[in-house]
Amino acid sequence: MRYSIFIVVLGLLASCAGIRVQYDYDKATNFSNYSSYNYFSDLDSGLSELDERRLIRILDSILQSKGYLLSEEPDFFVNILSSEYRNAPNNSVGVGIGGTGRNVGGGVSLGLPLGNSGIQRQIQFDFVDSQKDALFWQASSESGYRDNASPSVREERLRAVVQKVFSKYPPKKR
Repeated sequence: MRYSIFIVVLGLLASCAGIRVQYDYDKATNFSNYSSYNYFSDLDSGLSELDERRLIRILDSILQSKGYLLSEEPDFFVNILSSEYRNAPNNSVGVGIGGTGRNVGGGVSLGLPLGNSGIQRQIQFDFVDSQKDALFWQASSESGYRDNASPSVREERLRAVVQKVFSKYPPKKR
């Protein structure tokens, strides 16, 4: 019995910690034309300065491992936007009391929220062609966020987000 409760609790915790990613791109884009990148000079990611540096360092390592070069005259620019929001708890339990008798009825109902409304962070990555000044690829990630996490935990969380986002970049031809 204890073992099954432990498994259920562990499953709930793991489901809350997931990273969700949504992609969009221009189907007419030939991704093999791009070999160098840089960041917009006026990059305002919405992250703290330390988190922004962590994210850029991680993003550089991922893009360079895919064969892209950081360049002063790049083929495309990277823009990063971030926002945080509080999730409303999505589970509730209803408790009701009621009674009837002789054509008279009544009841009281109360909804108790279960779980904690956690902070979520959305990070959006935009790739903009430097010659055409046109967006050609975009990914948006949503994941849990703890404001009081240690620097190493923050870096690992950002690394997990970037790895998941860029696991499907460049998109495969269908």
